[in-house]
Amino acid sequence: MKPLSQRRARCLVFLGAVLWSLNGLFKSLLTQPNVLDLGEPPLHSFVMGFYRALFAGLVFLPGLRVARMRWRPAMGVMVLCFGAMNALFMWAMTHGTAANALILQYTAPFWALIIGVGLLGEKGNRKDFAAVAIAGVGLAVIVQAAFTAGDDTQWLIFLAGLGSGVTFAGVLLSLRWLRDENPTWLTVQNQAFAALLLIPWMLHYPVPRWDQMLTLVVFGAVQLALPYWLVTQGMKTISSHEVGMIGLLEPLLSPLWAYLVAGEIPERATIIGGSIILLALVYRYWPRPAAAASPIDEPNPAVGASQNAASDR
Repeated sequence: MKPLSQRRARCLVFLGAVLWSLNGLFKSLLTQPNVLDLGEPPLHSFVMGFYRALFAGLVFLPGLRVARMRWRPAMGVMVLCFGAMNALFMWAMTHGTAANALILQYTAPFWALIIGVGLLGEKGNRKDFAAVAIAGVGLAVIVQAAFTAGDDTQWLIFLAGLGSGVTFAGVLLSLRWLRDENPTWLTVQNQAFAALLLIPWMLHYPVPRWDQMLTLVVFGAVQLALPYWLVTQGMKTISSHEVGMIGLLEPLLSPLWAYLVAGEIPERATIIGGSIILLALVYRYWPRPAAAASPIDEPNPAVGASQNAASDR
């Protein structure tokens, strides 16, 4: 197959990031009153998380090859982290704002750096640690707002969002260990376990209406599965740093869709703290000489689950 031109590869990654950002739009459609009447009754976050993962996994199922399937212990860690990430992210996004959930999940590369250096003995460079320090300031702004709100729900939303970032880091680190495995097999495992984990909650909630179910099919296929394929195709031509920069469109656009559909406005602390965290990501992923790159620059947050599995976006 003829390699993609850089321009076409960038277009694919750009489109993938835009599609990933639609999580705020789908969340608002399925939980808030709207002209399509898809938010009545509103779907629980775990219901959305279950069907989104289920339909995304089904999209990749035809590409699965038995000959390339095998089990490794690290896969158990990966699917546990992915399942927890999916549930925590959907809960945080549904009970809070899309902006807050995404920003907190985008702390994942910094947790991966801390865990990789502190527990796994990997090496970081000065630029990595500076980015962590900058992100810490932004995180402190959001923490301070949650602390002064005097509302236990705000703390739960904050902890759920932060938990999605920590478990996302677990997914990224697991995928480093599993980089030689078949990516479709890893993707199907992640999505299948994420759906399986939420089955007990499905017994307590009614089955979505047909129009809501159709929206969930599009949610899983178009917002999760398709952009994964687009980004992985683009990564074959352009660098991970460039993919990371383009991928920052997701946390910038998702709150916009939520605002246009449901009038959802991020809190001031989220805007300030989130801007600082995004600045840290821009600083870390700004292209630099290959010799200066950190050993844990791969995988990057914008690609979600890197080249090996679909991200929970």
